[in-house]
Amino acid sequence: MTTVPAAVRTTAPVPTQSTYQNRVADYWNAEENPVNLELGRLDDLYHHHYGVGAVDWTVLDEPDPLRRQARITAELHRLEHAQAEILAGRLGALTPDDHAFDAGCGRGGGSVVAHLRHGCHTDGVTISAKQAAFANDQARKRCIDGKVRYHHRNMLDTGLETGAYAASWNNESTMYVELDLLFAEHARLLRRGGRYVVITGCYNDTYGQASREVSLINAHYICDIHPRSAYFRAMARNRLVPVHVEDLTEATIPYWELRQQADHLVTGIEETFLTAYRNGSFQYLMIVADRV
Repeated sequence: MTTVPAAVRTTAPVPTQSTYQNRVADYWNAEENPVNLELGRLDDLYHHHYGVGAVDWTVLDEPDPLRRQARITAELHRLEHAQAEILAGRLGALTPDDHAFDAGCGRGGGSVVAHLRHGCHTDGVTISAKQAAFANDQARKRCIDGKVRYHHRNMLDTGLETGAYAASWNNESTMYVELDLLFAEHARLLRRGGRYVVITGCYNDTYGQASREVSLINAHYICDIHPRSAYFRAMARNRLVPVHVEDLTEATIPYWELRQQADHLVTGIEETFLTAYRNGSFQYLMIVADRV
């Protein structure tokens, strides 16, 4: 008989959501984008974020159209998985008894990566009931559902146990919420000395207001990209002290350049991302912080 860890012994319902949050939930409940699903089917690790690292450009030289498509898909997935591994590697020295929290977990790939790397318990939270059900089904298929669980809840008010988590993270999900509310919940969940990691796109407010490209990205994903400075101000107000900051912009540009060549996966937003990254108005940032 599986013992339910203390960190998830709660029957709290999904909190009441705002009109905007309901729109976001509806969007992700309906989402069937091939750029998410086709990549995940390669190894049943479904990531809802982008990728980093050097591209193997030989995939574009494949003369057979179907093999070329398959190789591009596999290469994009490799880059997305590399990003998940970079984040998991920043979560600190977790043990199999520790609990980690994945805020805005999507279809669950990041929680699986953290568990496989550290052996820890992971709890993922998503505002999408469809995503939570899908992710729990994947955990059962992997026979890791005793340690990896997903919850249909609001990441601003999870109902999970205060101080029960050694680590927590957001991977490309902070643009859907108010940062002060989000970081207050992370600070509540993390034990003293716990580690928080965020990877996110943010607009470079040394340039002033959000650029036209950032506004187009907001409209495409129904989100609200925050300025870079807002992350550090909100962390300071919520007992999260940055210990490492890394600009991943140059590392993610090759991913977008390759994705632009993937006719079977393009969504129409690729050129906008590339323009924003190249003109400096948009940045891809990783912040690692400790809870004090």
